[in-house]
Amino acid sequence: MDKREMSPVAGPISGLVAATFTPLTPQGDLNLALIGQYIDYLVEKQGVRTVFVNGTTGEGCSLNLEERKQVAEEWCRQGKGKLDQVIIHVGCLSLKDSQELARHAAVVGADAISLISPFFFKPTSAEALRVFLREVASTAPELPLYYYHIPTMTGVNLEAREVLEGIEKQVPSFKGLKFSGTDLMDLGQCVCYCRSRGWALMYGVDEQLLGAVSMGVTGAVGSTYNYLGSVANSMLGAFDSGNIALARTIQHKMQDVLAFAKSLGFGLAVNKQVMSEVSGLPMGPPRLPLLASPPVQARAIAQKLQQVLGE
Repeated sequence: MDKREMSPVAGPISGLVAATFTPLTPQGDLNLALIGQYIDYLVEKQGVRTVFVNGTTGEGCSLNLEERKQVAEEWCRQGKGKLDQVIIHVGCLSLKDSQELARHAAVVGADAISLISPFFFKPTSAEALRVFLREVASTAPELPLYYYHIPTMTGVNLEAREVLEGIEKQVPSFKGLKFSGTDLMDLGQCVCYCRSRGWALMYGVDEQLLGAVSMGVTGAVGSTYNYLGSVANSMLGAFDSGNIALARTIQHKMQDVLAFAKSLGFGLAVNKQVMSEVSGLPMGPPRLPLLASPPVQARAIAQKLQQVLGE
């Protein structure tokens, strides 16, 4: 494998980041041939040029190591010259597996790595989690590392701010975190800590993005930015220009769509099908134990999206 030529200076991540779906065939195998079209859609239709691969939305923990490597390599290869940054999620239950994926990400030319906490045998303290992050980072020290804080999925309820305390001493490559939680006190503390060190803080709850932006986050990682990226970019542009009323209106419209989606059971399976409906790209089914959603649900959400955002 040839290492993808990386930008000499990959600055702190800002703006929107698409948490990418993993395209599968109807039989449940990887559909890597779709990734090139997927990238073109994100860039040309949604104005999103940074991606977060093999995370929650990408069903990373439902893929085996070889599949995760293939997906990472294809995003890096196809994204060259088109995407600003490719962030590869390498979190696993096994330290050795995470280290292997981190080394591989460096080889194929990822711009950064990220990882969740292990969630079967969980770290019992912030120090234990910092040591885990240190050991993974040490296998790819040239890549920026971002901690992925998502307590609703991992069951690890350590405050993210506590994990950040002194982490730069143990992990020199540490550059920030993806905060997928709703504790605004913890978020605010993380914003202050990251800002003082020039780190990125990316928010991961799409329906609350405007509130997080007002608190000072530098960017956002989310699944809906795959097909709502242009809308979210409009909201961020309005906020940056001082038009708070317009930004609020756009956020409320996005919330209307997502509230409707949640009323239909807006899990990953439905979300993946919505992406297929809106983009026209066949994302395929989810991996078991998730079950494919009835197409009627995704179509209803896509229609609601067109109706609300077209107003």
